[in-house]
Amino acid sequence: MFRPPPDPSQCSCTHDLPTLVLSLGLCTGLIISYLPQHIRIISAKSSEGFSPWFLLLGATSSASGMLNLLIVQWPLFRCCRILSAGRCFESLLGFFQVTLQWLLFTIILVLYLVYFPKHLKYQRVLPLDSLVDTSTYGATDESESNAAKPIVATTPEWRLAVTLAIVVALHLGLLLLLSLSLLLILPPTSPPHPFLRYLATFLGVSALILSLLQYAPQIHKTYKSRLVGALSLGTMAIQVPGSVLFVISLVLRPGTDWTSWLVYAVTGGVQGILLVICLFWKRRQNKLGIDDFGAPIRNHSHEAEDDERQPLVDGD
Repeated sequence: MFRPPPDPSQCSCTHDLPTLVLSLGLCTGLIISYLPQHIRIISAKSSEGFSPWFLLLGATSSASGMLNLLIVQWPLFRCCRILSAGRCFESLLGFFQVTLQWLLFTIILVLYLVYFPKHLKYQRVLPLDSLVDTSTYGATDESESNAAKPIVATTPEWRLAVTLAIVVALHLGLLLLLSLSLLLILPPTSPPHPFLRYLATFLGVSALILSLLQYAPQIHKTYKSRLVGALSLGTMAIQVPGSVLFVISLVLRPGTDWTSWLVYAVTGGVQGILLVICLFWKRRQNKLGIDDFGAPIRNHSHEAEDDERQPLVDGD
């Protein structure tokens, strides 16, 4: 049985044109900022260079932030029963922003799995039970040679990626089920029920902690590989300054607190560090004549060969 609609006095949704324009612009900017990264992976047909731990932490962090805002702004969802569609959409635009950000990041995780490099996905393994000691007899018969053929198996890197993707799905499913269950079962009160406040705080704080840790494995992987890989400089160049506007728009939204926006402020700052590292490695790649994955650039290699041959020609 449905609960009665909320008191209209609790649903005073004022029209704020500047905040509305800012939020709509940020939603558009989010899509534009993530498109280069999606296109980059698809066009390169490789997700090499991404850290699976970075994607795990990012997906769980954005999911926690989304669910935090779902709980915090649940009264606004209830008010949509008595508000017009336009006012309802405007009041929930902050939640739509966060949900859109979660969706766009999750697409990167999906593309990471779809375009996982084959040379990192499979490996040839020689079965232990087929190994034959040939030091005494010097040779093996034909059946033993056939038995000793290597088999193709998945790599630990691929198995780790699949395992972490399953963890992301379980994290979202369980917390979403818990959040919706409490929101629908517990009575709507102001302030919210203590269980809801505790869960919202847990989700907000966990999103903050996960976002603090999110870029550490990616920074370590990118710094260690000395290659940009499949990371998109365009996406980071848009998102780093855009995170400032994103945080401001959330602060101006009704029904939000520091647990809702601090995570995005921290993420923007740490992402700036990764951008600086990638720009440094991009410059190094250009000097060495290699692409983002470490392969020699053909034109540069030909120029290098000409430079090496020139002294010999002059010497003649």
